[in-house]
Amino acid sequence: MSVIDLSKLPVPQNNFRELLDSVCEKYELDFAAYAGMDPIAQAVHGFVNYPDEWQTRYVKEGFQHKDPTLLTAARSIAPVDWQRLRNDDSFKTVLLAASDYQIFEQGLTIPVRGPFGDVGLFSVTRNCSDREWALLKEKILGDLQTTAVYMHDHVMQTNVLSHKLTHPSLSSREREIMQWVAAGKSQQDVADILSISNRTVEVHLRSSRSKLSALTTAQAVGRAIGLGLIFLSKFNAYGFPTIALHRIKYDHLLK
Repeated sequence: MSVIDLSKLPVPQNNFRELLDSVCEKYELDFAAYAGMDPIAQAVHGFVNYPDEWQTRYVKEGFQHKDPTLLTAARSIAPVDWQRLRNDDSFKTVLLAASDYQIFEQGLTIPVRGPFGDVGLFSVTRNCSDREWALLKEKILGDLQTTAVYMHDHVMQTNVLSHKLTHPSLSSREREIMQWVAAGKSQQDVADILSISNRTVEVHLRSSRSKLSALTTAQAVGRAIGLGLIFLSKFNAYGFPTIALHRIKYDHLLK
C-alpha cells in the first residue's frame, strides 16, 4: 500500500493538522492521527501530528504494511486499545522504532466505516501508566468516537477520494464480463462466449468486486448497473444481450 499525506494536498480549508493538534490539547493527549484505507487503490491516506522524522521512517520501512494498530482496527467495528496488541510481534517492532520519537504503547484506534467500503482510522496516544490510561479513555472515548466520524466525513467531502469511491472505473474486459453476468450467464458461459478460461473470468470478477467494494458478484453487478458502468440489456433471439453483440464473434451466435 502506498501512503498519501492529505495535509500536503491543495485541498480548500485544509486544516487537518490543526484539528489533530486541537484534539491533543483538549484531551491531554500526546499525538493523534487519521488514516484512511482506500479499498480501490489499496493505499493509505491520512494526516498526523507525529514528528516528521517518524513519518518519514514509517513510510521508508513500510510499516503501513504490518502496523497492527491499522490492520487490526481496519477489520474491527469497535475501538482497538493498543494494550491488546502488546504480544503481537509486529506491534513490538513498530513501537520499538516509534519509541525513538517519544511515541509509546498506550494508544487507541477508532475505526469508521463509510458507505462505499471506505474505512477511516482515528488513533490517539498518551505516555502514561495503565491505570491513568484506563481512566482517561473512559472519560474521553465518546468524544473521540464523535471526532473520528467527523474527521472521516470531512476527508470524504474534500473530493480527494469521494469521486473515486463513488465512481470506480472498470476495465473494458471487466465491464464486458460484468455485462454478460448481468444478462444471466454463468461464469463458464462467459468464458465460452469470450473464448477465455474460467480462471480468467474469475480473476476479472474478483477485481470488479474489489473495485466496487462488493462482497458478492451479484452485489457488484447491482452496483455497476446503479453507477451506469453496465446496463440492463434487451435480448435477441439467440439469448444474447443486444448491447454487447458488437463484442462477440459471430461463430458464437451459431453454437
